[in-house]
Amino acid sequence: MPDLTRRTLLAGAAATGALAASASLAQTDQLATAPKLTGKAILITGCSSGFGRLMAEDFARKGARVFATMRNLPRPEADELRALAATENLDLHVIEIDVTDDAQVAAGVAEAERIAGGALDVLVNNAGISTAGPIEIQDMQATHSLFDTNVYGPHRLARAALPAMRARKSGQIFNVTSQLGRVIVPGYGQYSPTKFALEAMSEQMAYELVPHGIDVTIIEPGGYPTKIWENANRLTLVLLDRADETHLAGYPATIDQLRGRGGGGGGGSTDPMDVPNAIAAIIAMPPGTRPLRKPVHPGPKPQIPINEVSAKVQVGWLGESPFGPMIKAVHNV
Repeated sequence: MPDLTRRTLLAGAAATGALAASASLAQTDQLATAPKLTGKAILITGCSSGFGRLMAEDFARKGARVFATMRNLPRPEADELRALAATENLDLHVIEIDVTDDAQVAAGVAEAERIAGGALDVLVNNAGISTAGPIEIQDMQATHSLFDTNVYGPHRLARAALPAMRARKSGQIFNVTSQLGRVIVPGYGQYSPTKFALEAMSEQMAYELVPHGIDVTIIEPGGYPTKIWENANRLTLVLLDRADETHLAGYPATIDQLRGRGGGGGGGSTDPMDVPNAIAAIIAMPPGTRPLRKPVHPGPKPQIPINEVSAKVQVGWLGESPFGPMIKAVHNV
């Protein structure tokens, strides 16, 4: 039976101290600054704006071969990235991927692997959407759209990228969730349910991929001023316009508030570059020492105690079972 502990796969006597130090860094905010990503083939979804756009530019400037994906090409955002790549001589390629389209996902990942000459080093599942309002008013159209994008999308991308990663016995998958994937604020519709689902799927994948040498990290941002707020307001107004009064009647104050939000943003004055910086630093860590979860926000991080209890329960429940080596490897026990 293969040794499922990633540390054992990686460590020799001379490396033990370095790996222990790296594992310690994963539990704090003492991550390396401005890491080099030279030679890394990185595919990112949702690069038309927000975290995805910032990651595409930043990782390419750090030396990575970046595959910036977005839907509905041609579009100005794709042209801007291509022009930037030409101007700065960046190894940055724009590929059309709608994460809800099986054929586009398969073709897009295959194209990235062709250009890279093999497996991706890193997959960043960043694309996501939100529709606000009480669960009762979330019709099946809105519910399906959120789950298709926020949960099934990352699943599609992982399924497309994993065969080549497994064959090479290395790789890294980042799934961008949210604080609201561990705690709940009323009125955020199906957003928290989708992010809770993505958290669970990510953790299960992390365990299952240990014997294949592939790390999975969940990025949990708090609120940041990105375009997700504008898009969420637009989708919410569309939902309210088609909603049945039978359901709307139960929440008049909430509905009035949602209609009055207009196209305004959210997230305060925080710096969205926190997310690319955190991901770049984790990519630069030695394989097998990367954290399962990384909360990212300068303010309160209410999910931290939940993450800690969850890890303790998993190790306590399954640590001495046949699944123990996988569980302990992911939680660096």
